[in-house]
Amino acid sequence: MAKKKKELDIKKNIDTSRVEGLRAEVLEQPITDTLTVNYMPYAMSVIVSRAIPEIDGFKPSHRKLLYTMYKMGLLNGGKTKSANIVGQTMRLNPHGDAAIYETMVRLARGNEALLVPFVDSKGNFGKVYSRDMAYAASRYTEAKLEPICAEIFREIDSETVDFVDNYDSTMKEPVLLPTSFPNVLVSANMGIAVGMASNICSFNLREVCKATAAWIKNPDCDLLEIMPAPDFSTGGEILYHPQDMAEVYRTGRGSIKLRARWRYVKEGNLIEIYEIPYTTTTEAIIDKVSELIKAGKIREISDMRDETDLSGLKLTIDLKRGVEPEKLMQKLMKATPLCDSFGCNFNLLIAGMPKVLGVREIIEEWTAWRTDCVRRRVYFQKQKKAEKLHLLKGLKRILLDIDKAIRIIRETESEAEVVPNLMIGFGIDKIQAEYVAEIKLRNINKEYILKRTEEVDSLEEEIEQLEELLKSEKKIRNIIVKELDAIAEKYGKDRKTGIIFGGEEAEEDEAEPIPDYPVTVFVSKEGYFKKITPQSLRMSGEQKFKEGDSLKFSLETTNAAEIMVFTDKFQVYKARCADFDDSKASVLGDYLPGKLGFDEGENVIDVCFPGDYSGNVLFVFENGKVAKVELSAYQTKSNRRKLTGAYSDRSPLKAVFLLKEDAQIALYSTEGRALIFSTAQLVPKTTRATQGVAVMSLKRKALLHRAALLGQSGIVNVSRYRTRSLPAAGAVLKDEDAEEKQIVMEL
Repeated sequence: MAKKKKELDIKKNIDTSRVEGLRAEVLEQPITDTLTVNYMPYAMSVIVSRAIPEIDGFKPSHRKLLYTMYKMGLLNGGKTKSANIVGQTMRLNPHGDAAIYETMVRLARGNEALLVPFVDSKGNFGKVYSRDMAYAASRYTEAKLEPICAEIFREIDSETVDFVDNYDSTMKEPVLLPTSFPNVLVSANMGIAVGMASNICSFNLREVCKATAAWIKNPDCDLLEIMPAPDFSTGGEILYHPQDMAEVYRTGRGSIKLRARWRYVKEGNLIEIYEIPYTTTTEAIIDKVSELIKAGKIREISDMRDETDLSGLKLTIDLKRGVEPEKLMQKLMKATPLCDSFGCNFNLLIAGMPKVLGVREIIEEWTAWRTDCVRRRVYFQKQKKAEKLHLLKGLKRILLDIDKAIRIIRETESEAEVVPNLMIGFGIDKIQAEYVAEIKLRNINKEYILKRTEEVDSLEEEIEQLEELLKSEKKIRNIIVKELDAIAEKYGKDRKTGIIFGGEEAEEDEAEPIPDYPVTVFVSKEGYFKKITPQSLRMSGEQKFKEGDSLKFSLETTNAAEIMVFTDKFQVYKARCADFDDSKASVLGDYLPGKLGFDEGENVIDVCFPGDYSGNVLFVFENGKVAKVELSAYQTKSNRRKLTGAYSDRSPLKAVFLLKEDAQIALYSTEGRALIFSTAQLVPKTTRATQGVAVMSLKRKALLHRAALLGQSGIVNVSRYRTRSLPAAGAVLKDEDAEEKQIVMEL
């Protein structure tokens, strides 16, 4: 007994000393070393292998799933059970069936999370805009690859990308997928890693392809003109702020404001919301509206319900009698997720390192990577043709003496000696001899061999062309542009998300109804504005102007009419005639810069009356370019006093014309030339800040200094200066055509 107790005491002492030693070891280890050894590998694994997308636009989970489906033959074949796909994907992705199926759900057409889905789905895959609509289990749904996946996998067997072993080294998987379009911008992607995150919005496929092609041709091109804003799968509308959007494109960070689309149904006195921001859900909207109703902040609604069905999303709001739908929706947009923001953070893995890139930088990185893919494809094709040429050259030597080849094979006693004897007999290498030895007896005839060797010349020519292609980056990039144009044509679709211009400096107009009556407006060249009633005009004498000033134009309109004042600071100020007091001919009138609160040093360029916002605005710039912008780009639902980014800031503005229909315009340069063109030759743009197109070709140091409507230009010999193709230099202005007349604006 004593012996046993002694043994226990010894054992206890040993264990105690071991624990104390361990404690000492832990206490002596710095926490920074612990984090480096234990936490950093995990953090880097999450960043590199899980959460952040790469230049092909996919995360590893997406890539493994799509590649598995491709290897299963689901690109051209029929659909198969999702459970089957999930099971096969587990050979590449060890994270479990639930995680794999969630990945498939997000890539599926039925879920509507992606603008361009990659999985053609059948069954219930839930909806991205619903929090509670659960997707069915994988055993109930079916899937295959969408046709656009052909553009992802077309070159994967041409050694365009590297392959690595899967987690248990039983098969190979691609490091990246050789997408032939910038999927990184087309597919929305969100990921939360350790210490960083990524949130990439989707852009329209057609616009992305065209913008990338334009960048390849000219790296200084205006991407915003071709690809004005993101495009979301749930539709809605973007409240377009030029500075904010330019910042997102430049830095890859920023915020984009989205709002829902709705319509008023008069028959039932109800509002139907049929598109919502990508960042919210129908349940979140209904919950917030219910909260506002219970708090007594919203009293105009009698009921709200979710009527989403197979035809699509629909939230219905029943209105109480006498409610104005427009005012109610303005209130709801402010207080609920019907108006929400998408926070951009374009964080990508570039060569294994996370980087936040702007849109132009992403296109540049993708183009460089795609150029390498195409070069590898061309090299692969060249190698295949070179191998075939090598075999045919060996076959061509057999043509010299077919009987000799037969005799060598027949007289060789051992099968193993056939290839060496053919090599010696015809001076060919082992590969060529193996190829000759495998030819069937029926094909050892002159006709067969001649037909095969006819390919030698064409193969040599094709190989030479491929070698030239490999030496020229310009030719390779031309191939990329052609492929992008083809994809845009074949798969491109119209935008789902609308763009609402003029979202700056919103001011709610809660004023009383504006009294409307006829008035005549007088605008002077220096920016003085007078509004005179017909009665006062009949009783008045000559119009008074400041010394050195004169009439620019006069117009009969109404007190409620809107006016737009364009300035030399790329801004437009909006007001109504009612904002100005009724005046008399004997006074100077209101000075527009002071009345509208211009910035310091800002001057009036022109004043327009948009009416119903039909037609176009024509901007003539000093560099010879002319921009034709739809007038609707300046229309806003609520009154706004100032819209920034009213026109392009690339060159000083020389003239503005409001066009209700196409007209003839005369342009004058400082080198004494004139040009007449029709505005019908220009395509109207919806983007206010468009640079326009070159109309008047100018020599070095020459500028465009004046523009006028043809009827007000004083030109007599019209045919001398008219042109049908743009741009043009115009003709030297003759004395009889140089007469300048008083310009009067007629609207």
